[in-house]
Amino acid sequence: MIDSMRTDLLQKVHKLPDRPGVYLFRDAAGGVLYVGKALSLRNRVRSYFQTGQPAKISAMLEKAADLSFIVTANEVEALVLEANLIKRHRPRYNVVLKDDKTYPYIKVTVQEEFPRVLFSRRRAGDGARYFGPYTRAGAVYETLRFLRTVFPYRSCKSTVPGRSRPCLNYHIKRCPGPCTGAADPEAYRQGIEALCLFLEGRYRAVMRQLEEQMAAAAADLKFERAAVLRDRLRALQTVLARQRVVSGRSEDQDVVALGRAGEEATAAVLMIREGRLIGQERFPLTGAAGQEDAAVLAGFLMQYYGGVAASVPREVVMPVELGDEGAVLRAYLQERAGRRVVLTVPRRGRKRELLNLAAANAAAALEETGADAAVKGEALAALGDLLGLGAPPRRIEGYDASCLQGTTPVAVMVVFKEGKPLKSGYRRFAVNPAGKPDDYAALREALRRRFARAREEEQAVAAGVLTARAAKFLPLPDVVLVDGGAGQAAVAGGVLAEFGYEGIPVIGLAKENEWLYRPGRAEPVVLPRDDRTLRLLQRVRDEAHRFAVSFHRKRRAAGLKSVLEEIEGIGPVRRRALLQAFLSLETLQQAGLEELRRVPGMNRRAAEAVYQYFREQKLKGEGIG
Repeated sequence: MIDSMRTDLLQKVHKLPDRPGVYLFRDAAGGVLYVGKALSLRNRVRSYFQTGQPAKISAMLEKAADLSFIVTANEVEALVLEANLIKRHRPRYNVVLKDDKTYPYIKVTVQEEFPRVLFSRRRAGDGARYFGPYTRAGAVYETLRFLRTVFPYRSCKSTVPGRSRPCLNYHIKRCPGPCTGAADPEAYRQGIEALCLFLEGRYRAVMRQLEEQMAAAAADLKFERAAVLRDRLRALQTVLARQRVVSGRSEDQDVVALGRAGEEATAAVLMIREGRLIGQERFPLTGAAGQEDAAVLAGFLMQYYGGVAASVPREVVMPVELGDEGAVLRAYLQERAGRRVVLTVPRRGRKRELLNLAAANAAAALEETGADAAVKGEALAALGDLLGLGAPPRRIEGYDASCLQGTTPVAVMVVFKEGKPLKSGYRRFAVNPAGKPDDYAALREALRRRFARAREEEQAVAAGVLTARAAKFLPLPDVVLVDGGAGQAAVAGGVLAEFGYEGIPVIGLAKENEWLYRPGRAEPVVLPRDDRTLRLLQRVRDEAHRFAVSFHRKRRAAGLKSVLEEIEGIGPVRRRALLQAFLSLETLQQAGLEELRRVPGMNRRAAEAVYQYFREQKLKGEGIG
């Protein structure tokens, strides 16, 4: 069978065209193992079957069972297609950006009459401008808060104009109020243009604009407007004073360096605009093992500028030459930027110092990751020994139920793979246990639903009607952790036995004493408070609890929102304000008239409407909630 597949593969190689394009090696199941590009598909792919290949290529070829290709007009098109296919398939043997679909950006909807400024986790071809990427969502929110104080903007979805009264942001001078017609279109557009220049790092242009506008306002005797512009100018000057000047010249550069240790790799990017270091981001990579630095760097740069980076600087400073790959990458970057782009490998001087700084950042990130991985590895190995598994558990599933105040019971499942959260594996369960809601019933229902689906998917995979990759409740966990003590552990153990999964160990971890409970065992396992295994389990337990509480609040808020929709005079803005002020229906029902009036956007008439509504419902005995 293997010899037959090998023969078929070689026959396809000999029939490849002598043209530019992209090739894909696939395994027996059709999964993509490797994506590559070539000026000549025939010559490039034939070279893989010559003797003396690196260990990584040899390992890939052993698994390869099929080959497909796509012809392109030139090598630049092949580069773009390669980057897109790597992002889509995330092949095991390619250098791949980890989590490249989740990088946050700042989005400015410049295509709208009154543009909005928003947080976004994806770049779309919708005419908006995107700035980033950032590797921390917190950095985006921090930047948005600062921008709003200097360049007030709208972020709501209200039509323009479409409201009779402005929202709270208008009153605290964080939005000019275009939804009510209060904003001057030209002044608003000027502010957005300045905001975009600031995000680009064009500080000199922003300062010049503000100075000109301030002088014009003062000349027109608009002293209040001039004072506002003066305050914005001072805020920008404060920010600039904190930024490091790395060049006396007005240069736009990205300085890119690699950090490598064993099979791990990280790329660090320093972003320099107008000679100032405006940001630095780190990007972990997979698939770098066994590859030269030039190949790893080329793989990163193609993906980074091909779909992650929102803009291309005039110069990219990097540690090694890319050879033929460099010429293709340069041509692509110049095509995307619409101007000349330089790729520089400095040997000495200021640029080399910046490269050393970027390398130090990459090494630090790698050291943090490696140390964290080592700690997790030790904790998992110890957990495997504790449970008698014979090997460290790779997949831990944590469960928690939330029935706060006895309403809208929910349960959740979180997944940790190799000691790290696997967000794609998280699941929510809107449970409805019979009788009065309680944690045990909610947990039992969630576990039954989860493992019933797992049993169904196992049968479908065995019958060949479902692939393992398409299954949503496979693979099974190596360990099940529940938030709670002996009672919750007994519930989980009973459900697993019910579906024939009694071989999966169950742990209950209660916050009261932080002891570990096992089904059928009277005495808990007590670990030292500083034990790494306990800390890992606490992290899983706490993440499940956080996820459950968050889901519960959303469901309760949805129920509260539906009730508020019935009250005359309570529109979307007041509903949002009430939802923020009162997180549950019970607290809103018990609120006094003056307490309701103090909610932003509420007046006496609206407060009386809400107050009277709940008094009437109470008299009717309808039992809302």
